[in-house]
Amino acid sequence: MTAIRDARPCPSGAGPDGPGPGDVPPVAAAEEAAARELSDRAEGEAYVASVCFKHGPPRLLGVELEYTVHDTADPALPLTASRLAGALGPHAPRTLVPDSPALPLPAGSALTLEPGGQVEISTTPHSSWRSLCDAADTDLAAVTDLLARAGLTLGTHGIDPFRTPRRLLPTPRYAAMERRFAPIGPGGITMMCSTAALQVCVDAGERAHVAGRWAAVHALGPVLLALFANSRHHAGADTGFASARWRSVMDTEPCRTLAPEPADDPVAAWAGRVMDTPLLVLRGDGDTWDAPAGLTFADWVAGRGAAARLPRPTVADLDYHLTTLFTPVRPHGYLEVRYLDAQPPESWAHAAALLAALLSGPEVVDRVVERCAPVTDRWSAAARHGLADPAIAAAASAVAGLGCAALSALDLPDRTITDIADTVDRRLRAAGRE
Repeated sequence: MTAIRDARPCPSGAGPDGPGPGDVPPVAAAEEAAARELSDRAEGEAYVASVCFKHGPPRLLGVELEYTVHDTADPALPLTASRLAGALGPHAPRTLVPDSPALPLPAGSALTLEPGGQVEISTTPHSSWRSLCDAADTDLAAVTDLLARAGLTLGTHGIDPFRTPRRLLPTPRYAAMERRFAPIGPGGITMMCSTAALQVCVDAGERAHVAGRWAAVHALGPVLLALFANSRHHAGADTGFASARWRSVMDTEPCRTLAPEPADDPVAAWAGRVMDTPLLVLRGDGDTWDAPAGLTFADWVAGRGAAARLPRPTVADLDYHLTTLFTPVRPHGYLEVRYLDAQPPESWAHAAALLAALLSGPEVVDRVVERCAPVTDRWSAAARHGLADPAIAAAASAVAGLGCAALSALDLPDRTITDIADTVDRRLRAAGRE
């Protein structure tokens, strides 16, 4: 998604109509900043802290809607790059069609692809939930129509129920990732090529509230993962997991996927983790981007080990490294919540709106942390058992009541609030009968 802070007023020194006399052009200034070499670990941590956690009143929202893509008549039929490219036309991303114009969707969303051909619709930031829903639904309808003309349709689950994982995009990044994850097991290729998520993007909040919002959005993880889990069946088999999608994430590479430990200063903790995480890929001019095994970004800055043979890392290298962490919540200036299974296209807003409501104010955030406390670290149980886990089900019931009561803060029509509350209630009651 476009960084939420990109919609903020221009930084001081540049007016809304562009740079003033004597100013460095913005593109040139950005390129110069990105090319700057990092001198030491402290400089790297300071940079991560500055770009990953932006402070301000929480007012902007965004979503990233991911879906697997299937043949309408035979959903188990393999998807081909040429068929998908033909369907998406001028909206096809350049990872699929290198010379594509990669036009945005009608309401401004970006269209990208995951390695297995899953589509991802990333909205621009919106200041109201109603406008966000309108834009996301407009662009979702546009993609649905493009695919339908080619005999393709969107999936309705967080994992492909029909096909085994197969990489469609030939980029050096994804090829290196596939090689890196293969010795660990099937989780990596499954995560890359068979899964789809509903990602919700919210502001980090004002400085005094960042730690509380960070704690709350993580505390909600096992509860909302279980409440909206819908990825039990994969490649024609019952996995035994309520969310096989999340199991694949957990089985990929723990250093870049596990939830962080609680911390009084999450900003410093995140900056330290980024520096201590091994490189996943190492960009270059050729087609082979494999990174030296075990080389952390901190090692690279310090010139240790294999880094002695590499050029010093730049700010751009650190920016790229940030994209290779796949934690349940990833800070990009805003907070990108990544733990929800993709929902059916007609009901994606239910889970996203409930999450946004549960972060709608400091008082609600404090109550979220209290009600989720007994199950805050039960990610594995949530993925395996979902709401069949009694402790998670109890926390989900308490959180659902709190969230549904807070939906009125989102500027939604009454009928939509009722629909979301009914959906959540049905899920809880169905779990109670199992």
